[in-house]
Amino acid sequence: TLSSSSAASDVYKRQGINAEYGDKMFSSLFGSNCTVDIQLFDIEKRKTVEVQTEKGAQRLYVFTETEPIKGKVIASVKSGKKIEHQGIKIDFIGQIELFYDRGNHYEFTTLTKELSPPGVLNGDAQFEFDFTSAEKQYESYNGINVRLRYFLKFSVVRSLATNITKELDVWVINFQSPPEINNSIKMEVGIEDCLHIEFEYGRSKYHLKDVIIGKIYFLLVRIKIKYMEIALIKRESTGSGPNLYNESETLTKYEIMDGAPVRGESVPIRLFLGGFDLTPTYRNVHNKFSVKYYLNLVLVDEEDRRYFKQQEITLWRKSSGLSVNAMAQPEDREKNRTEQKKKAKKAKKEKEKEKEKEKEKEKEKE
Repeated sequence: TLSSSSAASDVYKRQGINAEYGDKMFSSLFGSNCTVDIQLFDIEKRKTVEVQTEKGAQRLYVFTETEPIKGKVIASVKSGKKIEHQGIKIDFIGQIELFYDRGNHYEFTTLTKELSPPGVLNGDAQFEFDFTSAEKQYESYNGINVRLRYFLKFSVVRSLATNITKELDVWVINFQSPPEINNSIKMEVGIEDCLHIEFEYGRSKYHLKDVIIGKIYFLLVRIKIKYMEIALIKRESTGSGPNLYNESETLTKYEIMDGAPVRGESVPIRLFLGGFDLTPTYRNVHNKFSVKYYLNLVLVDEEDRRYFKQQEITLWRKSSGLSVNAMAQPEDREKNRTEQKKKAKKAKKEKEKEKEKEKEKEKEKE
């Protein structure tokens, strides 16, 4: 991708050239002379995720907070051509993009590696980079009104012409420790002299592949209930003050009771989270956005009046015990298991041989 430098824009204005036309002109003159490819190291077994972006669906490599991001950049200049530059660099950038404020991107982390001093680029050039200490405190997120992304940006800096740039996104997830305190949720709700129910969920915090187990108790029923349903709702909040936007999305909804309940009846709840595309709960990420999850219990009477109670739950990402590199390919894990079994069998045979030798020695002594 090519991006305009401010110096080039000033030249366009002085010469009465439309900026967009000027960019295309410079792209045709210079951009096609150089191709850039960013390659990451150790990606053969690395897990990938599919992410919807403005450019369509993309598969991104997954990294955790502590993993280094290493690789190389190959810049190829057409034969017989050369590009004078003011320096070559690569940046690792973490930024938040709010869709209602598209002109401003909020960068919360930036690391720069200088790859080459000012000079001339010709032929094929290769540059290695290593962002071992890159801070990745937040998870990547692609929401309705906000996007948090991490990406590498390679730049060949030029004075009057447009800079030659290339970007490569990566996806970051962060595993969390199990919560030390995880109390059950128990509440009584109702309408005076008409309806009184008690709902109970086993825990208030769940990992992304967990199962929510609970019960609904009917303590008083004086209205004709037609059915009852439960929904899992995701709520994304962005901005603040007049620019506060809340977007709610119902991830799943299903009926847990059909027909009128009687006093003393209990209805079980069992909701498997593993089948949904969930993120952990995010609270006030860089003072820009939050993502929360709610269980919404709804009762509908015969006159189609709806009675509901919403309860927030906290979601967290549980470690599988494997790195995202090891999580990648099931066939590789199967190979590892097979190799381990072979080693175990070999060790067992060696032990048996040793025992036989010891027995023979004892017989000889006798």
